[in-house]
Amino acid sequence: MEITAAVVKSKGSKFELEKVNLEEPGTEEVLVRIVATGICHTDMVARDFVMGAPDFPVILGHEGSGVIEKVGQDVHHLKVGDHVVLTYGFCGECEICRSGNPAYCYTFFERNFSGATAEGLHHHHDHDGKAINDNFFSQSSFATYSIAHKNNVISVPKDAALEILGPLGCGIQTGAGAVINTLKIKVGSSIVISGTGAVGLSAVMAANASSATTIIAVDINDERLEFSKELGATHTINSLRENVPQRIREILPNGVQYGVDTTGRNEVINNTLQSLAPVGELAVIGVATKPLELQTNAFLTKGYKIKFVNQGDSVSEEFIPKLIKMYQRGQFPFDKLIRQYAFEDINQAVEDSEKGKTIKAVLIIGEYSK
Repeated sequence: MEITAAVVKSKGSKFELEKVNLEEPGTEEVLVRIVATGICHTDMVARDFVMGAPDFPVILGHEGSGVIEKVGQDVHHLKVGDHVVLTYGFCGECEICRSGNPAYCYTFFERNFSGATAEGLHHHHDHDGKAINDNFFSQSSFATYSIAHKNNVISVPKDAALEILGPLGCGIQTGAGAVINTLKIKVGSSIVISGTGAVGLSAVMAANASSATTIIAVDINDERLEFSKELGATHTINSLRENVPQRIREILPNGVQYGVDTTGRNEVINNTLQSLAPVGELAVIGVATKPLELQTNAFLTKGYKIKFVNQGDSVSEEFIPKLIKMYQRGQFPFDKLIRQYAFEDINQAVEDSEKGKTIKAVLIIGEYSK
């Protein structure tokens, strides 16, 4: 079938809306009419060839939401008409997946970053029949329709607006999951969250929903820091103007119990570690451009635990519906992060996201027909 997709033709180039051909879903796949798709930093990382290995041209997008239009013969838990959120791909069969850790699947890279299916096949072709790199996060949802594997298609309630649900598939579940699934923070605990983008602010909301009593947001953007208070932050620190460890010790003389880093920056991670109480725990999420260097001797007697976190350690089939219920109960107002854009304005949405004008951009694709 002919669809419209946003295609990146070379490293770092703009997205171009083009007509491409999409094949029929396989036996373990579903065809989804995309209603909306979030824009995530990981899309930009792949566009700029910082992470992942697909060649160009490529169709990205990995926070899709929509309605199932076809299911393969070996798909039994999903049906035509289901409202769904698309998340990351995993095999579901290896020992890692079966142990409840699908975000660390042995074939995670092949299913999410290789530019093809795990078998090396492509769903999209141009009008000359040439394959287009795709299957990004097993979905490539910067398009009017997407083919996804049955494992990464999550059925969601029909009374929840599909126009806002897509980001739950990656960025929002990542931040919230780092707090709820990875750190498992306790009622009345303290946490510092570095970076107030969509992932960091999702962590702030999750900490608030988990009844943490001290939630410290750290960033260099005063507007974002002020907004974090609306979502549950009890304290804010502008790291350009204040010494982060010193300021945290003023708030909590013995240090903070938990930390979440969304920046991947050496100095930020070390600042957080210097701010932790003994046996404190740090979840590291951010994509780094340089190797991590730690002040090991200073931390040797502290008993710190550092966990590198992918997808919020989420079993998405369970966690995404949980976040939706929290949202519907007013406990997790992630819609406050979202700004919607028309599909044809994708490059403006990307620019606004990269400049920090928009926290979480969502493309409304719906019935796009140009």
